[in-house]
Amino acid sequence: MADTSLENEVKNEEPVASGTEPTTPSDAEGPEPPSTSGRADAEPKKKKPTVVLIVGMAGTGKTTLLQRLNSHLHTVGKPPYVVNLDPAVTHVPYGPNIDIRDTVDYKNVMKQYGLGPNGGILTSCNLFATRFDQVIELCESKTDLDYILVDTAGQIEIFTWSASGAIITEAFASSFPTVVVYIVDTPRCTSPQTFMSNMLQAVSILYKTKLPLILAFNKVDVAKHDFAIEWMEDFEKFQEAIDSDSSYAASLSRSLCMVLDEFYRKLQSVGVSAYTGEGMPEFFEAMMDKLKNDVKNSGEREVPLRK
Repeated sequence: MADTSLENEVKNEEPVASGTEPTTPSDAEGPEPPSTSGRADAEPKKKKPTVVLIVGMAGTGKTTLLQRLNSHLHTVGKPPYVVNLDPAVTHVPYGPNIDIRDTVDYKNVMKQYGLGPNGGILTSCNLFATRFDQVIELCESKTDLDYILVDTAGQIEIFTWSASGAIITEAFASSFPTVVVYIVDTPRCTSPQTFMSNMLQAVSILYKTKLPLILAFNKVDVAKHDFAIEWMEDFEKFQEAIDSDSSYAASLSRSLCMVLDEFYRKLQSVGVSAYTGEGMPEFFEAMMDKLKNDVKNSGEREVPLRK
């Protein structure tokens, strides 16, 4: 059953078996073998699920893509734990295990504090963040879990640049391997300047969170993302695409494409479609490759956690 409220979560405690007096081997049985209690008593290390933080600008298809990821994981027999952090959404196509709307009433917050829509969302997230330790406890209590999918508010700045967003991101990253997935609206990025705006947003998120970042080009059923890959791999191709524009913004984009060349080299990107399900296996493969590469570069044996 889904966990619909932090208050309703009930934790079952396992009974502790009473110990028995150990038997001492007799002299006739020979010398006592070396103790192995240290190894025997050591509990096997619990596998930590990977947190997938879905972020992106309004209208890029974050919630729809999360539902597609959720559906894919159920299909392959790895049902995820789903967290909704958008207090203003009226309907979600998935059944969240933890839903901010069960704890904070967005409309009441607006009325109580005299706020507008964006202020209401921000304040709701801030209030929820004060109890986020309970969310972490619920996630840690789950067994045989591979993924935790996290849906964020429609306005990207509310999560990525707010106090609550930083608290939530740090809480997840200090407890679980965490990946940030930045969703890009591929059809809109066919414009070079819109593409560059998205890349700058991705860079800012990478440096703000300091977490592994996956660039997911959504809606490839409408427009393929091949042009974007070409622009990232060859800055001269991007400059050719913007040559006809002589505006200041275009000139700035030409300069930035060379600055971002190193960023592109280390960026993991994948084309997906929330509508058709295209690219789902590639998405999870790219995500795990990114985590493995980060582990290799850090010299750790396991996915490093934020301290």
